[in-house]
Amino acid sequence: MHRITRFLTVTLLVAAVAGLGFAQAGPTGLEVMTNVFERPQPDDMDGALTMTLENARGDRRVRSVRQYVARFDGVEKKLLFFTAPADVRDTAFMNWTYDDRSTPDDQWIYLPALRRVRRISAEKKNDSFMGSDFTYEDLGERHPAIDTHRVTGTETMDGRTVYVVESVLEGGTSAYGRTVSWVADGIWIGLRREFYDRSGNLLKSLEIEEYREIDGFWTINQMTMTNAASGHSTTMELAGLRFNTGIEESTFTERTMTRGIR
Repeated sequence: MHRITRFLTVTLLVAAVAGLGFAQAGPTGLEVMTNVFERPQPDDMDGALTMTLENARGDRRVRSVRQYVARFDGVEKKLLFFTAPADVRDTAFMNWTYDDRSTPDDQWIYLPALRRVRRISAEKKNDSFMGSDFTYEDLGERHPAIDTHRVTGTETMDGRTVYVVESVLEGGTSAYGRTVSWVADGIWIGLRREFYDRSGNLLKSLEIEEYREIDGFWTINQMTMTNAASGHSTTMELAGLRFNTGIEESTFTERTMTRGIR
């Protein structure tokens, strides 16, 4: 079932104070983040992903990845295959995100040097993913109903009105205490996000550098995560995207991770 069938229509809330009625325009923080989580998506998608790691001196490492994403009965499944360079070739990563907010993401990684698939435990989800500035947690999705959100203001970015939303992460094993997101009204894409630890220190920031509408779906094509302390950054760029090609559920298995897609 598409997320579009679960897309929430934001309504105008009306309240009365001291006998006088007034209208509060705009969605709540939870509504904004729910709209992001439930943004309409195709049934499946695949494309080429380029991951560029750059340190503060400007030294770069580039990795090529093939990405597959599809939804089956309330579960979004994602599979990444590293194709280059040689030191990471044939590494595979798989993530399952559940619509049920009580079920955390399932994640697996296949390391060809070990010749086995390893499940990512909750304690390891804060680890760096393949030496990048993204953690395993960042590659999954967190249901917005788990946390507390509030709109702290509005700004204009790329000519669009954006809601600034502070989210306090409740419980769990996340390394983050809170995040601040800049979400574009109407298209419900987060154009920027800051991640803070539980002491309130800025850990890193995510910038969406390119996004566009493809076949009726608003899609992020390029984003960069930057470590606040070291200045190290990781850019992910998607290209050659294809939608609704009929990816089969049997694609998203541990067996496929070890042998590749045939």
